[in-house]
Amino acid sequence: SEDKSAGRSQAAGASSYGDYITNSLMSDSISDWSPVHDAAIHGRLLTLRRLISQGTSVNLLTADQVSPLHEACLGGHAACAKLLVENGAKVNRVAVDWNTPLFNACRSGSAACVNLLLQHGARPQTEYELASPIHEAAKGGHTECVQSLASHGADIDLNIKHLGTPLYVACANQRLECVKKLLESGVNINIGKVLDSPLHAAAKNSNLDVVHLLLDYGADVQCRNSEGQRPVDLAPPTSTVAKVLLEREGVPSLMQLCRVYIRKHLGRKRLHEVSGMQIPDDLKHFLLYR
Repeated sequence: SEDKSAGRSQAAGASSYGDYITNSLMSDSISDWSPVHDAAIHGRLLTLRRLISQGTSVNLLTADQVSPLHEACLGGHAACAKLLVENGAKVNRVAVDWNTPLFNACRSGSAACVNLLLQHGARPQTEYELASPIHEAAKGGHTECVQSLASHGADIDLNIKHLGTPLYVACANQRLECVKKLLESGVNINIGKVLDSPLHAAAKNSNLDVVHLLLDYGADVQCRNSEGQRPVDLAPPTSTVAKVLLEREGVPSLMQLCRVYIRKHLGRKRLHEVSGMQIPDDLKHFLLYR
């Protein structure tokens, strides 16, 4: 009978919530949806704590391999994510769409969730190109997330064929602050998507602020994409962006060339040393674009 079956489930260490049965003795269980997923996605910390105390597995999975931690991070609920992680939630779980909790945290823009996951062993970069955390963070303009990923070893120049580089994604989505942070971190400014450079993307969007920023960092105004077009060719013909790009087609100033060369010579990993150099503060600020 149903009553006897329920009794056997409880005796075996299972807990029943409505139509869902989970087994606290199993590291992974399967359910289409469960109260623990619902509490995680909506940030219901007290409910989540109660469910865990009653024996619900924190690694309960849906048919699509989505865990409660996936949902907490997608909702940007750092307190719920922390509770799940502290109770053994797997931080590198991959769903059927290749999404990880870290990818979801970058999608929601929760720097708190991103930092929590990275501190508990989440891989900042995965082999699944359809779900790259740093590209997702750049797309949403989540600068803190990008910075955290980079500081934990994510490749800021990671070039994915269908997306391009994080800088290209940030430019294409007009995320000025994110573009600035990536440039400050020393990305390769002329690598974008296939042969389209980040400057191509900014020019196409006619985003004057991003164009100015890229040019200040030494973007190549003469580079051509697969159709032989320069960035200026993609800008609206009578726009201010087109005018600026045409004006910058000449030889860069000596000051600009020196700054670009010195930063290139130092390399990405040594740019932070500029602040400690025995040179005037004005020169430090110049080299660091401050």
